[in-house]
This record gives sequence, C-alpha cells and structure tokens, in this order.
Amino acid sequence: MRDGKERHDRHERRDPFDLRGRRALLTGSYRGLGQVLARGLAEAGAVVVLNGRSLEPLEAEVARLRGEGLEAHGFPFDITRERDVDEAVGAIEREVGPLDILVNNAGVQKRAPLHEASTEDWRAIVDTHMTGAFLVSRRVAGGMIERGGGKIINVCSTASFAGRAGIGPYTAAKGGLLMLTRAMCADWGRYNIQANGLAPGYFITDMTRALAEDERFSEWVAGRTPAGRWGRPEELVGALRLLASGASSFINGQVITVDGGLLAVM
Repeated sequence: MRDGKERHDRHERRDPFDLRGRRALLTGSYRGLGQVLARGLAEAGAVVVLNGRSLEPLEAEVARLRGEGLEAHGFPFDITRERDVDEAVGAIEREVGPLDILVNNAGVQKRAPLHEASTEDWRAIVDTHMTGAFLVSRRVAGGMIERGGGKIINVCSTASFAGRAGIGPYTAAKGGLLMLTRAMCADWGRYNIQANGLAPGYFITDMTRALAEDERFSEWVAGRTPAGRWGRPEELVGALRLLASGASSFINGQVITVDGGLLAVM
C-alpha cells in the first residue's frame, strides 16, 4: 500500500490539478449532468468510463467523446445489482485499468406528495441514489485501498439539506447520500481516499426541463436564488475537477454546494 500512496503523493506534488492519466468511472453519465461531468473530466485529461443501463445512447456518447480526441469507454450495468457491479468494475479494471476517481452520479426522480408516493417509487429512488452509490463505492474502494488512495465524489443536491414538497423520497435519498459521504470519509480517510460530495442547485437538465419550462416555477427559482437564474451544467465542472484532483488532498467528508447562493440566504 505504501508504493501506491507514494505514487499518489508524487502526482499531487507535481501538479495538484493534473488529471492526465487518471481513470474515472462516472455512473449515469451518458446524458444530463453526468454527461457534462464526464466531458469535463475528459477535457482535463482523465480517461473516463461512462455508465448507464441503455447500451445505444451510451455507445453514442462514447463515440462523440472519442471523435473529439478524448479517451472514453462505456460499460452498461445496473448499479443497484451487486453482482452486476462486481462484474462490471472487474471488467473495467482489466480492460481500462485501475480506477483513481469514482463519481456516483446516477439518479432518478418521481414527483408526488409523500402520502401518494408508491413503495415501488420509493425503492427505485433510494436504491439508485443510496444503494447504488454504496455498492459501486465499496467495490471500487477495495482497489483504491490496495493502491494507496483515490477520489470518490457523490453527486448530492441542495435537497440533501432542505426539503421541498412533492419530492420526499428524493430528499430522503439525497440526505442519506450526504451522510454516506461522511461515513466513507470516516472509514476510508485513513487509506488516503477522499470522499466528498457535490451538491447542485437548480440546473436545467432532462430531469428538470419540465420545471424549467414552467414559467411560474422558473420565476420562483430566479427569485429564490441570489444569482437570479438557473445554473448551467458546465458550471459544475470546476468544483468537480477540484474534488477529483490532488488539489483536494486534505478535503474529506465535505459537500460543496453549487447553487448560485440558494442555501446561503433566507
């Protein structure tokens, strides 16, 4: 383990923001925020491994990145199934190489008041946001421990900190993901693994497009957010690169909110 730790330390001393040669797995990354985050790491020099359940759009996004001269690979697997996770991460490590960075981004949303939320929807949301992050992180962390370090970034949300009517299961899952991030820090920090969270505010994506097109709701977002607008997905990339790089070598168990100031004000 010492050799691996020394390798990470040397990399951080050379250039703390350098991601060249680092291998990063991002779950749920062929569309939405995950797509933008994967591209952001690839443009910073990382070898990115995209994930999703649907093969065709996954392959299409990998082809787009490669067409721009970026190094990308795609592995379809269900992050909520333990066997699928173990087999897929093993294949990634054999075919692409050891993973230095993991971004748990996969997410799902079902909107309904809690008294109308189905048990099926509850389980789908909690399994994707929490169980999936746990299964993938546990499998990837084993290799990181052996090699002497790594980076885990959990994509949380402003809903990790504050509730909103109609998204109770999502809020519960994102709040749990925040605490899972701190648990990872507590258990894995001694192995030079930094586990942190990235919490977006209101960003226009496939998941939120209907809300963004709702004039009344969009006005509420603009009025509630000091920046006066929705976020652009690419505005998450800077914080992600910080947490994925050696520049965050002494940042652990933290969640960075990128929300235009929304949580900072009443």
